[in-house]
Amino acid sequence: MTETKLLQGPIHNVHVELGASFAPFGGWEMPVQYGGTVAEHTAVRTTVGVFDVSHLGKATVQGPGAAEFVNSALTNDLGRIRPGKAQYTLCCTPEGGVIDDLIAYYVSDDEIFLVPNAANTAAVVAELQQAAPQGITVTEQHREYAVFAVQGPKSADVLAALGLPTDMEYMAFADAEWDGRPVRVCRTGYTGEHGYELLPRWADAEPLFRALLEQVRAAGGLPAGLGARDTLRTEMGYPLHGHELSLDISPVQARCGWAVGWKKSEFWGKAALEQEKSAGPRRILLGLKALDRGVLRQGQTVLRGDEAVGETTSGTFSPTLKIGIALALLDTGAALEPGEVVEVDVRGRRLRAEVTRPPFVTPHTS
Repeated sequence: MTETKLLQGPIHNVHVELGASFAPFGGWEMPVQYGGTVAEHTAVRTTVGVFDVSHLGKATVQGPGAAEFVNSALTNDLGRIRPGKAQYTLCCTPEGGVIDDLIAYYVSDDEIFLVPNAANTAAVVAELQQAAPQGITVTEQHREYAVFAVQGPKSADVLAALGLPTDMEYMAFADAEWDGRPVRVCRTGYTGEHGYELLPRWADAEPLFRALLEQVRAAGGLPAGLGARDTLRTEMGYPLHGHELSLDISPVQARCGWAVGWKKSEFWGKAALEQEKSAGPRRILLGLKALDRGVLRQGQTVLRGDEAVGETTSGTFSPTLKIGIALALLDTGAALEPGEVVEVDVRGRRLRAEVTRPPFVTPHTS
């Protein structure tokens, strides 16, 4: 997609005003950083940061038995939760590949609100629309709602200052109002910190973001961009579609089996995933912590001696640990265990790294 075709979110002008640098992501022009990725990352870990992630998709599945229908399609078991709760889940192909990973918000038995990834929204909506029985509608609402993520130890203080609800369980949500305008407040996030995601109407986005930013700064925090979002999620070992999950990387390989309702009677890809789980995957996702100086990146070969035993799927410099870290799909036949030292081919230079099981830093979501 060329730069001229990139979509812009509802507060693009605010990002320009804040001096953001931009980059394309999922078909959208996204703020990567404002003052610096490390400072923004550190703010989220120590105080609070606010992200504009309005590029994320939105869709509503509505009608008699909507929850039952969604439960028959997506991997996780909606029967484990209740109205007012949210759930991480996956939309798979019959072969077990991942079309997308997304959050499902259980509004009622007859309404499920979905937040897929930006680039995959159309595909998820199309699959659900094609499969939906009579009486159930699947409505794409990508540009009807904005999404702001307020993340960090002081995130509750920021919301409380605006009169928004904060006292809810992790993966729960509440419909509220701010300044007479509706906003859905969710105890979710992608950073590993205590945090919230707010979904106002697209047209109401700018005044709410400015109010949030004022309180974030008062709490010693910063606006944060896509760069910090990526370093934060990598430290947590959270998958990113196109990296740790894809049509070629199954939930079993990505260690996302916890988001699969194995006891359910049906979901898309059930037979293929059950077979892979039973036989054992040919590769599995693990973490790597650099022992030598250097930054790990996606697509680098992992070596044990002269044998290639895997490939990195994401890599970055960890601002928290001050070392290079990576996620990697490693061959199960190599039987690599946490603590074992391997090497990563970084542009022809071999960099030693320790195999570990993510997360790389302790999460504080609860």
